[in-house]
Amino acid sequence: MQVYHGKSVFGGIAIGKLWVFSKKEHQVVRVKVQDCEKELVRYEQAKEEAIKQLQALYEKACKEVGEANAAIFEIHQMMLEDEDYTDSIKNIVTSQQVNLEYAIGVTADNFSTMFASMEDEYMKARAADVKDISERLLSILKGKSNGELKTDTPVIVLADDLAPSETVQMDKEKILSFVTVHGSVNSHTAILARTMSIPALVGTDLTLSEELNGQEAIVDGFSGTIYIQPDEKIREELERKKEEEEEKKKLLLTLKGKEDVTLDGQHVMLYANIGNTSDLAMVLKNDASGIGLFRSEFIYLESEDFPTENEQFQIYKSVAETMAGKRVIIRTLDIGADKKVDYFGLEPEENPALGYRAIRICLSQPDIFKTQLRAILRASVYGNIAVMYPMITSLEEVRRIKEIVEEVKKELSEQRIAFGEVLQGIMIETPAAVMMSEELAKEVDFFSIGTNDLTQYTLAIDRQNPKLDAFYDAHHPAVLRMIQMTVENAHKAGIWAGICGELGADLSLTKEFLKMGVDELSVSPGRVLPLRKVIRETDVTKA
Repeated sequence: MQVYHGKSVFGGIAIGKLWVFSKKEHQVVRVKVQDCEKELVRYEQAKEEAIKQLQALYEKACKEVGEANAAIFEIHQMMLEDEDYTDSIKNIVTSQQVNLEYAIGVTADNFSTMFASMEDEYMKARAADVKDISERLLSILKGKSNGELKTDTPVIVLADDLAPSETVQMDKEKILSFVTVHGSVNSHTAILARTMSIPALVGTDLTLSEELNGQEAIVDGFSGTIYIQPDEKIREELERKKEEEEEKKKLLLTLKGKEDVTLDGQHVMLYANIGNTSDLAMVLKNDASGIGLFRSEFIYLESEDFPTENEQFQIYKSVAETMAGKRVIIRTLDIGADKKVDYFGLEPEENPALGYRAIRICLSQPDIFKTQLRAILRASVYGNIAVMYPMITSLEEVRRIKEIVEEVKKELSEQRIAFGEVLQGIMIETPAAVMMSEELAKEVDFFSIGTNDLTQYTLAIDRQNPKLDAFYDAHHPAVLRMIQMTVENAHKAGIWAGICGELGADLSLTKEFLKMGVDELSVSPGRVLPLRKVIRETDVTKA
């Protein structure tokens, strides 16, 4: 028996045979050519075919994992059209009079090295993307498909790494799990794996070999372990664990339709977080009582230009109607930091997490803000919509927001456009907002605590930096005290306080949050029923 360890991307147990995904990178040779124009024509044809393939992948991914997670294929299309990338290939062909394949290979190496050397984590991730689009072009030129999953029975896929395009192209029904030697838990592929609910490990300490093909293995996504040729004892133990997990899933389904109330009668609003309308099916399937965080920035991230008022209105209206009277809390535009949108024309910043982002953009560019507010207010006629504002640090910001909202209402009234009244809340995700929460609570209808950023800013740790993982402690007493203080000040002012960050789904803290008096927990749809189970089994008076 061989035992290897990696970082878990998604929990679960997978038992089956291994299939080694051999991604054979194309070897290119330098060949002198006489007709450079012919090479450039070949390039345009290959690029056109690559864009066509990527569009098909985008459409497939939209259906399977939602628009937000499919966005990587739009990014790849844009990278293929990038002038710097294209000019480099054409220049190498014409100035050195060499074959197109060589020019693509050199450009891929140069650009990926350049991206990998950058300090910005987002730009570093582009190194793998430029390799991916270059390999796609070379595959098209050579008339080959790369790494197609050829198997009749479901398998555990082993790979050095997997590009998002490779993951999406695989037949999900033939995959039990995937395990990679490299890769990050925050990579596009990891996000896709979580959305597809496939047990997966990345950064696994094994050596790939064709000899592994067909060998029996077990992946324990809970402990981040893969057992190759497991002994009888391990097999029995993990088979039992797998059966227990299946039973738990069945039992959780019996919680659908049940109230989110503790044994001693404390009610909790158990909501779901979404990024776009394609997530609504999972919200309904998991029986969330509402939507506690609609990340509206994905509408902007998925658009090639500023989305119009009507485009946004139709999306918000659709969500409100689908939720049929259940509360839908829309977070206003939270662009900036690690979420870049080219058409905003934001300048590079040394520390974007502390820079021009979220409400700061909205208050500096009120036309963009007003367009979104008009769409939200109009959509509120069709359901129970609330709105919340991110990255608040002062009373002045809240008061200016309320002035803008009143201006928008006045404009709509003058234009005789129907709109509803919406609850207005703020996100508590900066230490400043926590310290001012007593005063802020008098200005708004509710608080929603964004624990991801609150932890980052409280501990002065960049949550995107993997080197700081050992120092990042979401359970830090300072973070928990800030949550407690926020809840107490909310209740003092007669408003409710919820949590919409990752900590909301941390079952080890659920009883602590209930004890604090947290009124609402908003989590990813798949975490709703496990959380409901803990809530219904807790007696807060004895916690």
